[in-house]
Amino acid sequence: MASGERLRLLFCDHLNLARGKYLPASKMGDGTTRLCLGIYAVSYAKDLIPAPGSKMLEGLPDFDAAYKAADIRDGWQPNTKVVIADQYDNDGTPLALCGRGALKRAIADWQSLGYSPKVGIELEAYAFVRNAEGKWVPYDTPGAFVYSTGPFTDPIGFTDAIWEKASAVGFRIDCFTSEYDSPQFEFTLTYDDALKAVDDIFLFRLLAREVAWEHGILLTFMPKPILNLSGNGVHVNFSFTDKDGRNAIGDAVDPARMPALTRGCIAGLMQHHKAMAGLIAPSVNSYERLKPASLSGFWRNWGVDHRGVTTRLSAEGGAKSRIEHRMADGMANPYTMVATILQAARLGFTGNYTLAPAETADCLGSQDAKDGVSETLGGALNDLAADEKLVAAVGRGLIDNHVFVKQHEVERVAGLEGDALRDYYIHFI
Repeated sequence: MASGERLRLLFCDHLNLARGKYLPASKMGDGTTRLCLGIYAVSYAKDLIPAPGSKMLEGLPDFDAAYKAADIRDGWQPNTKVVIADQYDNDGTPLALCGRGALKRAIADWQSLGYSPKVGIELEAYAFVRNAEGKWVPYDTPGAFVYSTGPFTDPIGFTDAIWEKASAVGFRIDCFTSEYDSPQFEFTLTYDDALKAVDDIFLFRLLAREVAWEHGILLTFMPKPILNLSGNGVHVNFSFTDKDGRNAIGDAVDPARMPALTRGCIAGLMQHHKAMAGLIAPSVNSYERLKPASLSGFWRNWGVDHRGVTTRLSAEGGAKSRIEHRMADGMANPYTMVATILQAARLGFTGNYTLAPAETADCLGSQDAKDGVSETLGGALNDLAADEKLVAAVGRGLIDNHVFVKQHEVERVAGLEGDALRDYYIHFI
């Protein structure tokens, strides 16, 4: 081991923050460290609130963060390895509040049906710099446009630095590009088994923010940091391999010949559309992005190769067949986000939900408001709490904690608008 080598233990909390500890090289094998369960009682503003499951009023006990030597990987800081920990209660049972645990349960639920989930995640982000007055302002990208590349898109080359560092430590990049508005960027890693894909995107997002910071850039994945420009979404692409290793989504371009699995998954996403918003678009700022006619996932609809819908089937077939869900944003814990999407899809498949016809309109004109999500986080949390099937599938302990913390957040930011609301979130995500 190199002199001064250390282990950076990380996990994703209820606020989508990367929490953890630095540990000495002597702890590079299988290990466990303890942390205060009260982190699940904390808001972005560091308010300590009696959230369910946090035991904030029961002495703030510890929980165990356990990791395996086989999961330790190269880090991007000097002499630093990285590992993602699983979380356990004092009695050794998985911690109900842990999003990674919820994703593991969702994967196991699908595997019990004979299917293994595959996932690919597209992240969108804006870049900010400080001006002479110390205020955060958009990074100047003088010649950027959607799908642009090169120095007019990123004059200082911070995305090149992210690419270099990510590649060096083993992330498999699918693509980087500029997005619709400037200075907006998209980052996509290679499609993979569900747990590995989400582990990678969790770590990659942290790497990207830290490398950008070294170049004077505050990279934010928050949903609407600039109110008059496009929002940042997180698009979750998923499919399943069957017991023979084939893509079970099938060539679903023709809805009339869609496999029962695919129909059921989409029907589940439609049925649980409103409730899902409370988990996968979980900030007050999320509802600045989730609007009608915004291509953001507001409407309960689906279609084939149609970017105006929430649930989109790719026109690619064969091994690349997949379902793309377009509502989520970067405030969501990625483990909870993918668990929610997989569980809603599973409920539709196992429950034989009826699938409404595909969307054929442009999704830009007026539609019936009942087919959209709530226009506020508070309303979305009410929809989530009322959806007993989805709550049970994702995990009641996690949901009860989430709803309590996020209801506090609604009250905490009441009255904040524009840059003030942006600045409440921007340092964290």
